Amino acid sequence: MGDKSRSSKGELHVEYQIEEVQVLSGGEITLATFELHPNHLVLTQKAPPSAEPGSQNARPPPSSWIAYPLISFCTFRPTPPASGISSSIRLRGRDFRFMTINIVDDKQAKEAFDRLKEKTCRLGSIEKLYAFTFKRDAAPPAEKNVNGWAIYDPKAEWRRQGISEKGADRGWRISKINMDYSFSPTYPALLPVPSTISDSTLNHAGKYRSRVRIPVLTYLHPVNNCSITRSSQPIVGIRGNRSIQDQKLVSACFSACASPDDDDIATPPRNSAASSQNELSLTVDGEISETERVEDELIRSTSMEGAAPKTQVYGAQRHNLIVDARPTVNALAMQAVGLGSENMDDYKFATKAYLGIDNIHVMRNHDVSKLPPNRELLAKSGWLKHITGLLDGSALIARQVGIQHSHVLIHCSDGWDRTSQLSALSQILLDPYYRTIDGFIVLVEKDWLAFGHMFQHRSGFLGSEKWFAMQNDALAGSAIQPGGSGEGRGDTFENALLSAKRFFNKSSQNSQNEAVDDDGEVQGYEESPKPKKGPLSKDDLAYKQATKPKETSPVFHQFLDCVYQLLRQFPIRFEFNERFLRRLLFHCYSCRYGTFLYNNEKDRLDARVQEKTLSVWSHFLSLKHQFTNPDYDPEINDHVKGKERLLFPKLDKVRWWHELYNRTDEEMNGPSNAVMERYLGTTTSDISNGPGVLTGVENANSALGAGMTKNVSNSNSSNSSTSGFASLREGIAGLGIGKSLGGSGSRSPGNVKQAMEVEMQ
Repeated sequence: MGDKSRSSKGELHVEYQIEEVQVLSGGEITLATFELHPNHLVLTQKAPPSAEPGSQNARPPPSSWIAYPLISFCTFRPTPPASGISSSIRLRGRDFRFMTINIVDDKQAKEAFDRLKEKTCRLGSIEKLYAFTFKRDAAPPAEKNVNGWAIYDPKAEWRRQGISEKGADRGWRISKINMDYSFSPTYPALLPVPSTISDSTLNHAGKYRSRVRIPVLTYLHPVNNCSITRSSQPIVGIRGNRSIQDQKLVSACFSACASPDDDDIATPPRNSAASSQNELSLTVDGEISETERVEDELIRSTSMEGAAPKTQVYGAQRHNLIVDARPTVNALAMQAVGLGSENMDDYKFATKAYLGIDNIHVMRNHDVSKLPPNRELLAKSGWLKHITGLLDGSALIARQVGIQHSHVLIHCSDGWDRTSQLSALSQILLDPYYRTIDGFIVLVEKDWLAFGHMFQHRSGFLGSEKWFAMQNDALAGSAIQPGGSGEGRGDTFENALLSAKRFFNKSSQNSQNEAVDDDGEVQGYEESPKPKKGPLSKDDLAYKQATKPKETSPVFHQFLDCVYQLLRQFPIRFEFNERFLRRLLFHCYSCRYGTFLYNNEKDRLDARVQEKTLSVWSHFLSLKHQFTNPDYDPEINDHVKGKERLLFPKLDKVRWWHELYNRTDEEMNGPSNAVMERYLGTTTSDISNGPGVLTGVENANSALGAGMTKNVSNSNSSNSSTSGFASLREGIAGLGIGKSLGGSGSRSPGNVKQAMEVEMQ
């Protein structure tokens, strides 16, 4: 069959068609027509013989419309013509739907596969995606009548938090240093910064932060005025670079609106929004969980190092915190390429915590969308372990702000992946507004879109030919293995050292950029960028917009999964329902709306997406009744258990988001879920009572490992872990990194070594 076109009221345009293909999906087998449209693969079921055209009971046959960006992987299995077996195209969708299309004619099957690959991978430009024609040709009138772009107004959000030019000074001001995005292209135009910091100081401080992503405010607590700020990693390097302006900026963030008696904050009164949390939300049968107790004790012990002895009241002392979301080893290895983490000798007013959350490459290897609907393989992926870690880290931040009355600065590498996850989740735990539909939309717009999460790179909207493969019969029995190679900790250490050595061996002026990826992490030795072939250069738009498979990662998916866990555990505390989250993830990949296109606020402004596309929020707000939780209770009362302002996740209650996988709760989680527990290496109770996500705590005087109260060297793997640490230490020592970590403090090398060993465990 050749190309076919037809026009109708819906302006359908069929570019390629095959009649009577066999479709296997959802346990059913149907005959359908295979059609390729400009933006969709359409499978239309054959009408049953009883449905005569023109009859009153005749209905259009059901169709499946699959947007090309929703294709996660496509496999073509050709068969010899004489075999009598149909060739097949197997599709795996980002919405976790699986489909096999059997085509009798092997030549037609190959042509269909090639055309499908071309439609998915060879658009060449973001502006050719469906969003740019949907608004004009197919958007429902109800969606056009709702201006989803208007729901987020940054000035209105900062005003809601108490920061405005005309209001009382709460210690913060809105800087317009980035109004034209020349200061930091990946940051929003308006930057809330301490009132005592001038734009001149910001200019100098920007030189010390990766991609000029300086510490700026994202949340101000309405009761205690404590803040959550976010940034990228500092440019410390092996020489231990420092910046007086950056120290001044961070210090100002941690002292904005601080009273003279900060170190002697009284126990919050009963009517405080945070007071009852100490009695209710943090208790399970009257006791704080072991994970929370260990984390708080570590932070308290380092914060009080050298302080005069005095009576300690839980929740009454301020411990201003710098949260480095990365594993300790990763943060230290980054110094070899000129980046790194704060030297706490220069930030004596704070304590730093390492959370040990893995980077985009590890998360990509554990992406469950690559796996078949097999419960055992899903358990092996370690996905729930990552979800638990994110919830644990977010709860730690929320406790510091809401209970400990402390300021927190969050960063990872470039501050747009793990930082967005932790920042947004902690605000959901702290502020009931973000649990409403409108508030959640504002949160996504602020902490994900405005602060520059790279949706285009992480989602791979333009596809990749690497996601299309031919599978001969000899390979048909090959098992799909989650994660692939390179997951071992030893490989991570080796790659970090090899990459660092490669950096020093290169004389090129751009060697730092080549050794560091778009997550700001050291790349594995085998993952180094190779010289590009062909006419495209890095300055070409097609190259900049092309999907780079090694930069894709399910970062936003993980965030939504964490929100699902909270919704599942606190079903009456959220205005939106589970379907809202599921459809939001779907439309992140569908490219029907312009909200998630491009990588940052500047890119979307330059592309004029608000003029040319609809906002995804127009869809949700026009159908708000479908996404509203009927059990939602908006009342906030800190004197009533279950109605407090603060929420804290129950780490032992993390479960598979079974609706997302199109499965039942019984199929995904089961009554005991022994398979998951075996592969996670823990029981559900151990998840909440183990060492948690905190892997190290450091200040100017000491460094502690999160597992010091535990026996971390009592396993069979202790020798290999110690050996791995020793080789890492020797390699870093050879590069001179240790010198920049020394400083004038009295931190114990033994403590640093134990913190490293905990990270390796």
